[in-house]
Amino acid sequence: MTAVVVPARHAEEVMGTVVSFTVFAPASVDTRTLLQRACDSLQRDDRMFSTWKPDSPMSRYRAGTLSADELPDEVVGVLERCRQLRTLTGGWFDPWAMPGGVDPTGMVKGWAAQRALDVLVDGGVDAALVNAGGDLAAAGTPPGGGGWRIGIRHPWQPVAFAAVVAVTAAVATSGDYERPGQLVDPTTGAVSRRAASATVVGPDLAVADALATALAVGGSDVFDRFSALSGYEAYLIGVDGLEVATEGMPFVPEA
Repeated sequence: MTAVVVPARHAEEVMGTVVSFTVFAPASVDTRTLLQRACDSLQRDDRMFSTWKPDSPMSRYRAGTLSADELPDEVVGVLERCRQLRTLTGGWFDPWAMPGGVDPTGMVKGWAAQRALDVLVDGGVDAALVNAGGDLAAAGTPPGGGGWRIGIRHPWQPVAFAAVVAVTAAVATSGDYERPGQLVDPTTGAVSRRAASATVVGPDLAVADALATALAVGGSDVFDRFSALSGYEAYLIGVDGLEVATEGMPFVPEA
């Protein structure tokens, strides 16, 4: 009889959402300690980048009480990546166009989840999945040989999947079906209604998170850019229900 391998699981409230962990590790690994370190990493990043906590470096920078020269290295690094992604998306991902000042939230959640996953991988786990409110970073292959299979929620049918994708590293989905009005068109400052749901898979969750945000805001204008992006695939559901996907999107066929 084949033994059933039970993963370690944990849910952490942070960044205004719940981040869940699924971890497979050998008996020699102290999984509980590793999970605590991963959660500590998330909480540190939240204290660094929160736009709701007035004493965070990001809030102080937005308020003008902390200069660019005084920013922690992590914030400087994230803002530099945001500048690169703003160029890459033709300005559709633009933290500097958000109300209230620069707001890298569209990338930070994925960036922080990726860092939390790195803590687990560096600690010697066999496989792990970090789910940050629907944006997921994965490593390794879970027992059973099927790999990570991730369902993409249907924007109009909460209990149904629009599709299922095979994920080896990262998948991010953006849309306003849970919190209407959260997607802002950086070119106008108005709420964007170009897409119902936008999903991006690729090697890094920080980048996938930003690209999914841009795709949800810019719709087909951003989708057309994926032909020039290496390693990232896209799946877009329009507000009219029309679905399009890049050729390499790793859909799992229906049984």
